[in-house]
Amino acid sequence: MISRLITQGYMIAVAIISIVSLIYVYSFPPASMLTTRDGAPHFSPRVAHPETGEPLALEELIRHYRGD
Repeated sequence: MISRLITQGYMIAVAIISIVSLIYVYSFPPASMLTTRDGAPHFSPRVAHPETGEPLALEELIRHYRGD
């Protein structure tokens, strides 16, 4: 009987800690969740190529101007 109470208490504690952690991370996201290492937002629309006007990923444009 006591082992069942301890197990249930452990499960409840783990569930509460998990839920509180997720709420905290989504409420106050770290900077690494918002931008890439180059400073571009993760979810950015495609941009127009300066010379041809064709759409390309923002990361590709950053790499081009950086010289990679």
